[in-house]
Amino acid sequence: MTSSSSPSQDTRRFAYDHPEGLRADALMEEDVAWSQEIDQERDGDQFDRSERAALRRVAGLSTELEDVTEVEYRQLRLERVVLVGVWTSGTAQDAENSLAELAALAETAGALVLDGVIQRRDKPDPATYIGSGKAGELRDVVLETGADTVICDGELSPGQLIHLEDVVKVKVIDRTALILDIFAQHAKSREGKAQVALAQMQYMLPRLRGWGQSLSRQMGGGSGGLATRGPGETKIETDRRRIREKMAKMRREIAEMKTGREVKRQERRRHKVPSVAIAGYTNAGKSSLLNRLTGAGVLVENALFATLDPTVRRAETPSGRLYTLADTVGFVRHLPHHLVEAFRSTMEEVGDSDLILHVVDGSHPVPEEQLAAVREVIRDVGATEVPEIVVINKADAADPLVLQRLLRIEKHSIAVSARTGRGIAELLALIDVELPRPSVEIEAIVPYTHGRLVARAHSEGEVISEEHTPEGTLLKARVHEELAAELAPYAPASLL
Repeated sequence: MTSSSSPSQDTRRFAYDHPEGLRADALMEEDVAWSQEIDQERDGDQFDRSERAALRRVAGLSTELEDVTEVEYRQLRLERVVLVGVWTSGTAQDAENSLAELAALAETAGALVLDGVIQRRDKPDPATYIGSGKAGELRDVVLETGADTVICDGELSPGQLIHLEDVVKVKVIDRTALILDIFAQHAKSREGKAQVALAQMQYMLPRLRGWGQSLSRQMGGGSGGLATRGPGETKIETDRRRIREKMAKMRREIAEMKTGREVKRQERRRHKVPSVAIAGYTNAGKSSLLNRLTGAGVLVENALFATLDPTVRRAETPSGRLYTLADTVGFVRHLPHHLVEAFRSTMEEVGDSDLILHVVDGSHPVPEEQLAAVREVIRDVGATEVPEIVVINKADAADPLVLQRLLRIEKHSIAVSARTGRGIAELLALIDVELPRPSVEIEAIVPYTHGRLVARAHSEGEVISEEHTPEGTLLKARVHEELAAELAPYAPASLL
């Protein structure tokens, strides 16, 4: 007859017979305690590994309305989305700011943000972006909120999109697709629509999906016969070929439009008219600043990428010098390279300008990140050599300490408010100083029959003094070399 023993007795017997088991447990406890110490120094309060890797909800992202009348209207037209981000570097606040920007993008695109979660990882999971376990948890969040779309804060590979959709069972899109959708909604001009279409096709090409085997094969060629039967071209290959053909056609159209823009730029260069480009982060107030400086009447809206098509307006400095002011498309962190390539002809306005007004939102929590993101795109379009004035907009709503910090860090900067007009006069004076001046100073008595030369001196140069004499107009001005050569025959004899 065998006697049974209790589990506690078995455990004690195992510990007695195997004292190394207790030692291993003690060593493991020491390792865990040591790793927690290191984690606390590095990341703040972290209590165990599972909590460290857990999905963290980001509060305050929901844009769901409480007014019944608006709720009934908006729920008919808005997609209900959950946001998900992977926090790989920086602080938790940086990750939450990035997700808050994604929420603003989603709302601009016409979505209703229900919830947002972030996960701490060394790098995104190559299969499902957040890992298979966390993808299952995300599925629970989707079911709980009733969402029909998941938006990821990053660019997903085709495999990641497919695998994550298989788990969460709703549509999954990434940050790039969201920005492309916003651009497609806001593009109004023929060139803008063509550029967005090209960027969308570039994004879509590697992400095409087949519909199973039923449409996967076509006839090998001809109407049948020997050596012509076979798998031939698959349906997805046909789709890719057609997209490539459309992309080639779109590139030709954009190149033709670019020629027209280049002709206009050459005309401005021929007349020696200086150009100023307004560049900056989206929703930093570029269009508001253009309206304040020139009265252009450009659409102004508190939304991301409200204006896409560049606007060029004529302006005048306080000293009377003419120049052009161009409003360009807004930039954003991780701007898709498809858009940078498609909008290169538009962004060339920045590279061909004589001065860049780099507008930054002074009321943003981290304006330095906006500056870095815009400068990265400026570097991509080859405009790093163009002089830059950092215009800190929305000074009326900004924290005074943030303004002081930015003005101290950015040596060539000025704080303004396009809404109230604060600092606009100082900005105009600074533009007048920074714009390139004609290189030749000349004095001439221009006959009244050659008044066109005086007019050109006013429009293309800088008139220092002007006096009407019996012989003609005594003109003292700074002009470019070509006009100086035409005025040279009329210089007074005492100066020859």
